Amino acid sequence: MKTNRLAVFTLSLAALLCVAAVSRAESPFDGTWKTDLSQTKFSPKPLAFYLSQGWYHCVTCNPTFDVAADGQDHAVTGQSYDTISVTVVDPHTISIATKKGGQADYEQTRTVSADGKTLTVKSTGHPVNGGAPTSFEATAKRSGIAPAGVHATSGQWVVQKETGSDNGLLTTYKTNGDQFTMTSPTGETYTAKFDGADYPVTGAHSYNGVSLKKINANTIEETDKRDGKVVDVSTMTVSANGKTMTVVDNDKVTGRTSTFVAKKQ
Repeated sequence: MKTNRLAVFTLSLAALLCVAAVSRAESPFDGTWKTDLSQTKFSPKPLAFYLSQGWYHCVTCNPTFDVAADGQDHAVTGQSYDTISVTVVDPHTISIATKKGGQADYEQTRTVSADGKTLTVKSTGHPVNGGAPTSFEATAKRSGIAPAGVHATSGQWVVQKETGSDNGLLTTYKTNGDQFTMTSPTGETYTAKFDGADYPVTGAHSYNGVSLKKINANTIEETDKRDGKVVDVSTMTVSANGKTMTVVDNDKVTGRTSTFVAKKQ
């Protein structure tokens, strides 16, 4: 009977472990998700900048900054990048390039339409680990009246739509016990627990720390930090059928809130 009781206990333990494994596999967040930018609700709060008399002024950057638009790298503080260069391409176009630690962060071309009402922004992002660049194209409409006596791209702009490369839209989540791991094709990754403590992030330009809070089985709050300062808070909710994830993203640096929808792959 002793041997039988041991066998029953062993079988019961195996069954419990199996159930636990299934439970982890069935976490609604587990899997790869792709952001559907066509369903994005961008913040209605305008982005504002202007270029005048050879100087570029980023009004809605936090903190704001002014740099010479001479195509040279200029140091800035408080941003996710260390330096920025601004070049006037023509009366309707400017180009911008940023670096962090001497490494390319992103390049951007901003072009205003002939009527001055639409701004097209083409961006190329460079992953920290040197992987394949990401590419995005956004369209914004002018808010208010175009300012006089400045470069045509100057003013306030509200983002309307955006498209992007898959490597900038895919995110994979995996639950393992009390640990939650995020990875992306760009090399950005973290592993954290749902205890509100700070955990390191690698492979990202804009943040290097994260803390997580589980609101309920289908909702997680993620707080991103850069050098200990909160820069972004996202609330991620998986639908009841497990096919879509809605992310309400609150950018604490610019005070802009946007809503994204991702689909399970």
